[in-house]
Amino acid sequence: MDQVQRQIFDRTRRLVGDEQMEKLARTKVILFGVGGVGSWCAEGLIRGGIGHLTLVDPDLVNVTNINRQLMATTRTVGRVKVEVLRERLLEINPEADITALQATFSEETAADFHLEEYDYILDCIDSLKDKRSLILHACDTPAKFFCSLGAALKIDPVQIKVAEFWKVRGCPLGFLLRKKMKREKTLPSHKFLCVYDEEVLPNRGPEPQGEDPGLFQKAVTNGTMAHITALFGFTLCGLVMRDACQEILL
Repeated sequence: MDQVQRQIFDRTRRLVGDEQMEKLARTKVILFGVGGVGSWCAEGLIRGGIGHLTLVDPDLVNVTNINRQLMATTRTVGRVKVEVLRERLLEINPEADITALQATFSEETAADFHLEEYDYILDCIDSLKDKRSLILHACDTPAKFFCSLGAALKIDPVQIKVAEFWKVRGCPLGFLLRKKMKREKTLPSHKFLCVYDEEVLPNRGPEPQGEDPGLFQKAVTNGTMAHITALFGFTLCGLVMRDACQEILL
């Protein structure tokens, strides 16, 4: 670790030590979805010393992203999300190996991502179908897998929790995933932890009218706030950090 790197990560190194910092620098993470949850997770990973990060997301920054997504500002609207986020992360640690893929994970594209090459696979995908596919494929690799469930329709930060996938309660997205997997008899090959929240508030504002339908691809556009999505993202990052640092936590 050169002098600049030692200065950047001085406070982290004081907590975890040189050997652990070197381990974090070698760790390879792939993150699917860099929206309201994934963008903050990515920031936490790079500030925490992760040396190799692949960002995967197909979307462009939209004005409706500004209220909750890290890289979304009035100046970045229309740009590729993963590219804008990569630029920011490299300003934090210029030595980090960050790959930006404007792509979608699906059953058809799964082989393109070489999941077996990573130490950690993180799921922040919104699409139910693609999320299910990633869960099944990720659990068939040696990588440690962590998943974020739905972060919309929530305000209370103290209700955010972590639980094993089959023990998550009160989360509509988790319920739909389990129901679909049971119905199709395609279950994950092992257990994994999820970030979730049982709070489900109603939408109180009207659906956008007269907007470009491409901006609102869901049947219902749910309300979301930055403090919740960021806490989801940082909690997901924290699961990686806790696992990577488990030797010093014993």
